[in-house]
Amino acid sequence: MSTSKSIIALHQRALAEHERTLGPDHPSTLAARHNLALAHLQAGQPGQAIPLLERAVADCERVLGADHPDTLSSRYNLAGAYAAAQQLDKAIPLFERVVADGKRVLGADHTVVLNSQNNLASAYEEAGQIEQAISLFKRVVTDSKRALGADHPDTLVRRNNLANAYISAKRTKRAIPLLEQVVTDSERVKGARHPDTLGGRSNLASAYEEAGQMEQAISLFERVVADCKRALGVTPLFTAANRHSLAKAYQATGQTDKAIPLLEQSMAFLRREFDADHPTALDACRSLADAYRATGRARQAIPFIEQVLASQQRTLDADHPDILAARNRLAITYQEAGQRAQAIPLFEQSVADCERVKGADHPDTLVIRGNLADAYQVIGQTDKAIPLLERTMADCERTLGADHPDTLGSRHDLAFAYRTAGRVEQALPLFEQVLAGRQRMLGTDHPDTLIGRNNLALAYQATGQTDKAISLFEKTTADCERVQGADHPDTLVTRNNLALAYWAAGREEEAITLYERILPDVRRVLGSTHPTTRMVRENLRLARATGRPRSSWWRHLIGR
Repeated sequence: MSTSKSIIALHQRALAEHERTLGPDHPSTLAARHNLALAHLQAGQPGQAIPLLERAVADCERVLGADHPDTLSSRYNLAGAYAAAQQLDKAIPLFERVVADGKRVLGADHTVVLNSQNNLASAYEEAGQIEQAISLFKRVVTDSKRALGADHPDTLVRRNNLANAYISAKRTKRAIPLLEQVVTDSERVKGARHPDTLGGRSNLASAYEEAGQMEQAISLFERVVADCKRALGVTPLFTAANRHSLAKAYQATGQTDKAIPLLEQSMAFLRREFDADHPTALDACRSLADAYRATGRARQAIPFIEQVLASQQRTLDADHPDILAARNRLAITYQEAGQRAQAIPLFEQSVADCERVKGADHPDTLVIRGNLADAYQVIGQTDKAIPLLERTMADCERTLGADHPDTLGSRHDLAFAYRTAGRVEQALPLFEQVLAGRQRMLGTDHPDTLIGRNNLALAYQATGQTDKAISLFEKTTADCERVQGADHPDTLVTRNNLALAYWAAGREEEAITLYERILPDVRRVLGSTHPTTRMVRENLRLARATGRPRSSWWRHLIGR
């Protein structure tokens, strides 16, 4: 039995004993019911906690009175359970009531009031009301400094939360100095390996990652994971979470070979300690599945994504957005694994559900419709794919604007479909528009911009503009190596395409030399059976045999 299950069973026995010996309304029984609910919350089971807390609130109001401190605490925890279950429409007004009642009964500087304001701000943030969240976090930090002092543990936590709200608002330049100061203060007050210090350092690493400072992020995550092994009072869940964060940072920089063992360790721990429906376990499932997919192991990814979907179908409403997203992800993975008979019906169901639940013009609907069109392309049904993509691009332009990332993505997909159907003259201007838009909106070094540049070079090659293609491939390869690293999967694909362009231009020796450098790298990074490795190996064999390249030996980067 997992630790969380054992704790819950212990509280269940205690509640039953109190009800039998003391009666349902005794204060000790009320406390035991409350503690059982908190055990369910700690185990990631807000659905089981909510009815217990709803009863606890009703019983406390009836037995102790609406303003009794235990009643306020129960109401506070019920609001937290609603927030954990994503029932923000219930959580926010209840937190607001707890804050108002707490100020009236306990005073503005009471711990319950400060905690309630902090959690109300977090609920605002979760609900997308980011400016309200930031404003309230600022007030809570000010009140905490006045009531408790700048170095009090609760004040440090609230300063950290304010910084995280700035990250949510995409204001990382404001967040990073705040987090750096929190970490410095926590190291001075509590010590370098105190759990709160490690938590602050972990959040700072996440901020660096959000700001694209990946080298600093990875270094800090590595330090946190190493310190977790030596620190006292650090929970195994915190260690697993940071191992997971480090793995995701490795993935973002193309170091999937380092990420997968960490994710597998986290997954093994979470399966031992928590139920399959625990949110952290589900997040680990998604990340491990993504890592397997990134290394061409889609079949290994499928059981994890199926587990996520099954869990969400058990615990969420049938039309919950997370279920729609998981179904779409599973369909994509079926397609990557070659299980097209399973992929296309799932895509079609996802499109129908999104149109019904969110509307035909919702951004998620547009993205999933594009995924269905891509699936049609893979099985050669371009007659179905192209009209769907044309409709999606028009809808994106109308509802989101010409330069929205999803509009640029839909334009890219339509360009790719035109090229696949041999309509390269229609594809070329779309690829040019995509690249121009990404450079304007995202900058020249953004990964999506680099993908757009690679695919435009392929379009130049397809229309016989070999000199343009080679020049663009050379620049893209250099930029990919500088920005993403020589071993990033996108860099490896772009180097393959540059070698093919040399080959197509009659520069066989340059092509062969480049292939001979690429092949050991793709074997080391992706493995000998990965599709990119097989493609590079075959291209090198044919180049040595003085064959001519075919269109199927080129590789588009499929980011949108």
